[in-house]
Amino acid sequence: MDFSTIAGILAGFGLIVLSIFLSAVEPGIYVNLTGLIIVIGGTMAATLVSYPTHELRKISKALANVFHRTEYSIRDDIYEIAQAARFRRHGNLAGIEERLAKIENPFLRTSIQLVVDNTPADEIVNMLQWRIKRLREKERAEAQVFHTMAAYAPAFGMFGTLVGMVNMLYGVNGPDSLNMGHNMAVALMTTLYGVLLANLIFKPVAIKLERRTEKRTMIMRMIVEGAIMLASDRGPIFIRETLKSFSAQYEDELRGSSHSSEDELRASTGKRSLRASPDDNF
Repeated sequence: MDFSTIAGILAGFGLIVLSIFLSAVEPGIYVNLTGLIIVIGGTMAATLVSYPTHELRKISKALANVFHRTEYSIRDDIYEIAQAARFRRHGNLAGIEERLAKIENPFLRTSIQLVVDNTPADEIVNMLQWRIKRLREKERAEAQVFHTMAAYAPAFGMFGTLVGMVNMLYGVNGPDSLNMGHNMAVALMTTLYGVLLANLIFKPVAIKLERRTEKRTMIMRMIVEGAIMLASDRGPIFIRETLKSFSAQYEDELRGSSHSSEDELRASTGKRSLRASPDDNF
């Protein structure tokens, strides 16, 4: 369970409710069924028009991931690659096969299996990078749905405002002042609902999904680097320390403070990884 997601949502709604109770004479006026129907219904309808059904079916699973804390096994992945390098260096392919059966990460398992099968390094890289690209495109498409909903919600809030204003102006010369107040409430509350849904739910969910995808792809790139070094018959210590350096920098790369660190790491290790060094013995 990702408590930051739950805490953020609860804190956001708690702040809104508290501000209403502290400032409003009648807090119940902030509950407007017509406004909710316009904003939520309109956003859902526009999203259904924008995306095919089979893409929207995946949204519930993506939304569940936002509330589920994913544990990334970077140390375990590095350990498994280093162990495979040690077994490979000693010609113990049976040991690698035995370890493969215990690896839960399918991307890591495939990477090591390709090396064990003596697949050319360039083909390994091409295949693994294709899988990374496919995963990134799939998960970014899921996040884009929430970005789209974040754009639709304020738009339908504005639609409700226009509807409320038109109805209010229609009855401005009439005797029913209560009806004018009701229409004015619809006009203002739809805008409020649209802004809240966009900025408290849809946008944060989209950003969290994108951050999750970036973390996953960064780990997968690390595994690709490990597979390249494993195919180049580099020693387990060299592989382990290089991948540790990679994982130590990836948080900074995610924050955008070091966009070039991965390229620098590849530049410093890529060429060396093509040649085995006698100092790499375990």
